[in-house]
Amino acid sequence: MPTHKPINEAKLDKIVADAQKAKRERDLGYRERALGMYPWICGRCAREFTRVNLHELTVHHRNHNHDDNPGDGSNWELLCLYCHDNEHQRQIEHDAGTGAAPETPSARATSNPFADLKSLLKRP
Repeated sequence: MPTHKPINEAKLDKIVADAQKAKRERDLGYRERALGMYPWICGRCAREFTRVNLHELTVHHRNHNHDDNPGDGSNWELLCLYCHDNEHQRQIEHDAGTGAAPETPSARATSNPFADLKSLLKRP
């Protein structure tokens, strides 16, 4: 019969704690950058956020790779909790072949409500 080494609980706890700390630091880094880069508005439902409810606005990785965080924010979009959950559920269903495909570029909004913002802000 094979013998098993006893589990080193302290070592396991340290590994888990280190992984959780690394995730928090990674999340804080791109979240803070995205919140500074984009208006606090959900990219799907257009719900607006303030400091009071900002915790309900999430950073969605368009390619679903949380380690892909380019400095220009091109892999991010801000989504409210509900739209973010819906996006991930659509992806899960698509991957399983049981539901609708993820949103295609042609199904996305074609207008940019902030396109002329700079010129509007310059008006006296």
